[in-house]
This record gives sequence, structure tokens and C-alpha cells, in this order.
Amino acid sequence: MKRCFVVAALALLTASVCAQQAESTGLYRIGPRDQIQIHVEEVEDLNQEVTVADDGTINLPMIGTVEAQELTEDQLANRIRDRLESRGLRRATVTISVTNYRSRPVSVLGAVVSPGKHSVPRQATLLDVLLEAGGVAPNHGEEIVVRRRASNGLSDEVRIAVKDLIELGNPKVNLPILAGDLINLPPARDLTILLIGEVSNAGSLTFPVGQRATLLTAMARAGGLTENASNKIRIQRESEAGGRTEIVVDFRRVLNNRDPDVPLQDGDLIIVKESFF
Repeated sequence: MKRCFVVAALALLTASVCAQQAESTGLYRIGPRDQIQIHVEEVEDLNQEVTVADDGTINLPMIGTVEAQELTEDQLANRIRDRLESRGLRRATVTISVTNYRSRPVSVLGAVVSPGKHSVPRQATLLDVLLEAGGVAPNHGEEIVVRRRASNGLSDEVRIAVKDLIELGNPKVNLPILAGDLINLPPARDLTILLIGEVSNAGSLTFPVGQRATLLTAMARAGGLTENASNKIRIQRESEAGGRTEIVVDFRRVLNNRDPDVPLQDGDLIIVKESFF
């Protein structure tokens, strides 16, 4: 499963690079509230960063109001050049660059401090956007989901482990984020396990988000082992490859701090059999 996440991340990263190249070559359509950098080689006073108005226009010295909405960077540059040259400038060399994509904000959902829509600069990464949203909330889950809609209408999705991105700082999972992306960090959910066999109170146990769940805490909440319980405890859980795996624990060694306490996962099944000796 982890390998699939890596492959998906690489695929989305490749798509990100292609999309960034598309934006840098002028395929992005400018919209209201976008910030754009204007450079006119022959007229220094026009070199400035402006924000596209809500009606899709910009206002510049010498030429006044210019319609920018739905134009690419190159198209807007050509429009400004034509206006300048029509007003007597012999030659105008104009370059336009979108520096902040405010017309197509990134949607950040789930367990972040400030969920909602956030504008992104041209070179934003996943970590940049999470910080813009105030960072992850205490009740965050383990995975971040990034969704992106391609120009053909299909969607790409990748899941990134919070630990890899934030705790380990793995640059390979700090994906480039583009205008219109959706980032979702689902909150952690309560952890539920099931105990069967020789325990005082068999049944299900639920650990709220943030509460440490281990074999010892589970046994304590279940009232401990019965007199007939085997010392070998089996923990069955879902594996990443599918199916179930089994962990065999010597409970007496754990109780005496000779073996580490076992962290539990949601859906674990703890089996305590009867001892025959």
C-alpha cells in the first residue's frame, strides 16, 4: 500500500510539474483578485505588481483600464503592448507574470486551524498551504489527501502521511500545489478494538482521539486477565498488503517492563486463550 502511495505521489508530482509548465508558458487564465507582475522594458513607471479588480480589469498609467480576465499572460502582455504602441510608444516589450492565484484559491478542509479557501503564490508547496491555513489541528488524522482536476475533467488524488511531511520533513512528499487544488486532512477518529477470551470484561473498547491506546491500557480498562488466561496474547490486525497479521505478545514480560508495551490500532482484535498449564 505504501508503494502505491509513492507511485501516486510521483504521478501527481509529474502532473504538478506539467501544470506548472503550462502556467509558466501562458495557459493559465487570469481572473479577479489575481496578483500580476507587469514589466515594460521601455517604461519603468509601468513596472509594478497589480491586483486584478473584481470586474476583471487592471488600471495602468498612460493607458487606463485594461480588460485582463480570461486572458493568458501572453495575451495580456500583447494587449498592453498594443495599447502603448497605439499611444505613441515606438516599441513596447511587455512581460506579464501571475504571482498569486487568488481567482482560483486552494480549498483546505478538515483538521487545520483555519479551513477554507486560501490563495496560493506561484511556487506554493503542500507545506506552504498548510501553514497558510494555520497549521494542522491537534485532532488531525494520519493522512493528507490532495485532489486535482485536470483539463480533461479527470481527477488525480494522492495521500500523503502527515508524519512523512511534517515530522520527517521528506521533500519528496511536499508536493507543488496549484490553483484550484483541494487539500483535505480528515480528523482522527476514535480507535475501537475488540477483546475476546479470558479477560474480565470482554467486548469492544473505544479510545477517544488523543488518548494513548496500548495493550496495557486496554487490559486495564477490561479489568485484566482471568485466572485461567494464557500468558500469550494474540493481536490480530489488518495489514497494509491486505488480509490480517498476528502479533504474539508475552503479557508477563510486557507487564514487567521487559518487553515494550504494544501500541494498538483501530480494528485490532485481542485474543486471550485459556491456559492449559
